[in-house]
Amino acid sequence: MGKNYSKMDPRSLHRSSSLNYGRSLNYVRGLFNYSLSCCVNALLQSFSATTELLDILNIWHPSDGIDERNVPLQLRKALEAMRDKSHSAPHKNFLNCLYRQAIQPSTQQDADEIFHIILNLSQKQMPDAAVAQEIRSLYEIKVETQVVCSKCEFIHRAPSSLFSLPLAIWERENTLEGCINSFFKLQKLPDSEKFYCDRCDEKQPSTHEMKLVSLPQILCVHLKRFRNNGGSTRKLFSEVTFPETFSTEIFAAAQSENADGLKADECYSLYAVVVHIGTAMFGHYTAFINSDQKWYYADDSCVQQSTWAKVRETYGESHRYGQWPTAYLLLYRKKSRNSTVGNTAALNGHYMN
Repeated sequence: MGKNYSKMDPRSLHRSSSLNYGRSLNYVRGLFNYSLSCCVNALLQSFSATTELLDILNIWHPSDGIDERNVPLQLRKALEAMRDKSHSAPHKNFLNCLYRQAIQPSTQQDADEIFHIILNLSQKQMPDAAVAQEIRSLYEIKVETQVVCSKCEFIHRAPSSLFSLPLAIWERENTLEGCINSFFKLQKLPDSEKFYCDRCDEKQPSTHEMKLVSLPQILCVHLKRFRNNGGSTRKLFSEVTFPETFSTEIFAAAQSENADGLKADECYSLYAVVVHIGTAMFGHYTAFINSDQKWYYADDSCVQQSTWAKVRETYGESHRYGQWPTAYLLLYRKKSRNSTVGNTAALNGHYMN
């Protein structure tokens, strides 16, 4: 997105934190904006914080003659270089790799779309099939579409998988749990969309429902803030509250009969938020990263320590427009309750505010 929004109103995020230009703070470091690369920069901050991803990539032993345009190779090099303070431009080769084959430089990008492009190319161009599957499994949400014929009650099942959970939001106050419930809600198809039933051998009134089969170690949630109306796209600034930690029990009602099952002692902990600032036509991406139980804010080359209170300012508000920051992608890591500290209410599925 356009770099013009990088010098945003400091009152909306930070007042007194010291800036760190291109310096490493744990796994968070500044990344220079090349040809409007803020979208990829923000995603790289989240990938760097996903330490499991680099662990998987390091299992792979690429051959000496591998093409330098290989996305998983350049992604690994970028993530390794981000941990080394001596690298002034750790992501430049990775950007050039993407620019040559996947995205256009100096253009606005959608973070969820680029997130999928990077993961898909990392799998497709990974010569080690086992490593490619590990990358997929790290993020893969398995779901099952169930269409039930209202006449014969036959269930048509179609398995599929997602790298991010796409949640529609309303033009009012929303909660993450409410958006998840809406995604998995049973819906009656209108008469204009009757489903062809194989058993009845004709189109019949039906119901449509998404069922959850399994959740990954890393859960990416996509808050769908961009809406198309009559050929034009606009951004929703609606409030969407989300917790720092939540129990997997909130998915219990959405489970398929074929589900792998959710363990009662598991929860998800938020560790990265990709933020969009601006409008549907022009904007900028930044990221909040939780590293070593501290929050940091990364705006291209600028990195500064932050707080959970500042992250909550990205919930959005319906009366805010323009430069107001809004959460767009949420990255959660699965862990057992025993590995979390305190916050009993959050572990029972309640929101921390």
